[in-house]
Amino acid sequence: MLPSKAMKPAVPLAASIALAVFLTGCGAVKPKPLTHDEIVNRAKNDQQAMYKGQEPVTAPITLADAMARSLKYNLDYRLKLMETALSRGLLDVSELDMLPKLMTDAGYRWRSNDSGGTSIGIQDRVISLRPSTSEERVHYLADATLSWDVLDFGLSYYRAKQQADDVNTTDERRRKVLQNIVQDVRDAYWRALGAQRLLGETQTLADNIQAALEKTRQAERAGVLPPVEGLEYQRALLDAMTLVNEKRQEMELAKRELAALMNLAPGTEFTLADAKETGLSQVPTNLDQLEQMALEQRPELREEDYKTRIDAVETKKQILALFPNLNLFGGVGYDSNKYLYNENWAQGGVSLSMNLFRLAGIPAIKRTNEARMKVDDARRMALSMAVLTQVRVSVERYKLAVYDHQLAEESARVDQRLASVARAGSSHQLTSELETLRTGARSMVSRFQEASSYAAAQSAYGRVLNSVGIDLMPEQIASSDLPTIAKAIQASLADGEKQVFTQVADAPTVDRPIQLSVSGLPGRVDGEAVRGAVGKVMTGNHLTLGNGGDALAVDLHYSATPGKTATRAKWDVTVQDTAGKRLLTQSYLSYLPDDVTTRSVVALAEAATLSVMDAIHRLAAAPETAAVSQ
Repeated sequence: MLPSKAMKPAVPLAASIALAVFLTGCGAVKPKPLTHDEIVNRAKNDQQAMYKGQEPVTAPITLADAMARSLKYNLDYRLKLMETALSRGLLDVSELDMLPKLMTDAGYRWRSNDSGGTSIGIQDRVISLRPSTSEERVHYLADATLSWDVLDFGLSYYRAKQQADDVNTTDERRRKVLQNIVQDVRDAYWRALGAQRLLGETQTLADNIQAALEKTRQAERAGVLPPVEGLEYQRALLDAMTLVNEKRQEMELAKRELAALMNLAPGTEFTLADAKETGLSQVPTNLDQLEQMALEQRPELREEDYKTRIDAVETKKQILALFPNLNLFGGVGYDSNKYLYNENWAQGGVSLSMNLFRLAGIPAIKRTNEARMKVDDARRMALSMAVLTQVRVSVERYKLAVYDHQLAEESARVDQRLASVARAGSSHQLTSELETLRTGARSMVSRFQEASSYAAAQSAYGRVLNSVGIDLMPEQIASSDLPTIAKAIQASLADGEKQVFTQVADAPTVDRPIQLSVSGLPGRVDGEAVRGAVGKVMTGNHLTLGNGGDALAVDLHYSATPGKTATRAKWDVTVQDTAGKRLLTQSYLSYLPDDVTTRSVVALAEAATLSVMDAIHRLAAAPETAAVSQ
C-alpha cells in the first residue's frame, strides 16, 4: 500500500503542471510581423532563383531561339509544369487510398489503484463475490488490424478517376499557356526587330532635325526669318520628329516585353538576328476544316471534356454513397497483463451499416446531377461557339493585316521616293532643307509603319494558329539545351503551319542575289557612295546583294542633259539574268540643280531603284527568270 499512497500526491501535481503549461501556451501566441531583414532576404533569394541556371545570351537571337528561351525559362510556363507535376503526385496519393488499411497500435497503461469489482444478484441484490481484479496497474498493449471498407474503396476509386482527369485538365491548361507564350513572343519579336533595324537611321534623322532647329533659331534671332515664319518652321520640324518618336517608342517597348517573356534579367543586353522577313501566306480558305480542327484541338474545349467526365464520375460517387457499407477486418493483439489467460490473440469480423435517411435524398441527387450535366453541355456549347467565332475573326484579321501590310509597303516606297527626290533637288536654302527633313521624317514614319504592319500581320498569323489550337512544341525533345529546343520548335512550327496555311502566296520559293553595278556617272560624283546608297535601298527592301549562278545583274546607267536653270537627269535601270537575257528595262527622269552633286545623284538613284522595286522582287522570287516588262 505504501507505493500506492506515495503516488497519490504526484498525480495532482502532474495535473497542475500540465494545466499551467497549457494555459501559458494559449496566451503566448501573438501576431508577429515580418522584419525588414526577412523581407530583404526573401527579395534577394527570389531574384537569384528567378534567373538561376539560365544559359547566357552569346549570339543574336532568332525567333526560334526566343521561343525556346521563353518555353524553358518563362516563369508562368514553369508554374504550369509544376502544377502538372503536383496533379500527378495527387493522383498517386489517390491511388493509395484504394488499398486496405493496416492500423497498428502500441501503448503503455498505468493507474494509481487496482481496477476490478464485485458481483451482486439481479433479483436478491446479494453480493456473491469478494472484490477482485484481473488487470495489472502497469501493462503494455499492442495490436495490428487490417481492415477493408468496400464502400470506401469504391469512393476512393472514383476519386482517383477524377484526379486522373484533373491531371489531363492541368495539362490542357499548360498547353494553353504554351500557345499564348508562343503568340506573345512572335508579336514582340517582330516589333522589336523592326525597331532595331531602323534605330540607327532614326538617330541620324533626329540629329539632323536638331541641327535644323538650331539653325532656324539662329536665323530667327539674327532677323533673317520673320518670327512667325521661323516658329512655323520649328513647329513643322518638331511635329515631324514627334511622329517618328511615337512610332519608335511604340516598337522599342517590344524589346522589353520580349526580354520579360524570355525571363532575362533586367538590363541584359541582347540583339535580334536580322533575318530576312519571310513572305506572308495566303489567307486560308478552308474555314470549315479549320473550325473542325479547332473543335478537336483547342485546350479549352478539351478541358471542358475532362470536366464533363469528372462530373459524370461525381454522379456515380453520389449514387455509390447510398449503398450499404460492408467492412471486413482482422488482426492480432498483445497485452502484457499477467492476469489474462491469453496474452496473444487473433480476431476478425465483418460489419454492415447503412444510413437509411440518405435514401430520402435520391430525388434531390438525381435532379442535381441532371442539372450539372446540362450546365456542362451548355458551357461547352457556348465555348464552342466562341471558338468558332475566334477562328473566323482571326482569319479575317489576318486578311486585313496582309492588306494593310501591302498598303504600308507601297506607302513606304512612295515616301522614300519623295524623300529621295526632295534630297536630289534640295539647295542650301532653309525652306529647301526644311522640306527635305520633313519628307525624310515622313519616310521614316512610313518605314516604321511598314515594320509595324508586318509585325501585326505576323501576330495575326499566329492568332490563326492559336485559334485552331495548333501545338507548336513537340511532345518529346532529345535534349533540354536551347539549340536542341529551338531546332525542335522550328520543325514543329513548320509542321503545324502546314496544317492551317496550305497555300503560300507571297512567300518566295527562290531568293536570287542581286549583282549591282552603276555606270555613266560624272567624274565629280562619288560612284561608291551612289552604289552603297542603292545597295542599302535594296537590302532595306529585303533583297540580297551578292554573286552566284542564279544572280540577277542590275545596272543603273546615269545620263544628263544640261538646261537653262536645271539639269535633266535620267537613270536607265536594266535587269539581266546570268545568260545575258534582258528581263527589265525602265527609265526614271527628273530634274537636278545645275550644280550636280553626289548627294543629288544619290537621292535620284534611290528614287529610280524604288520605282522598279516591285518588278525586281518578282524577278528575284520567280521560279524561272522571265521578262516582266520591256
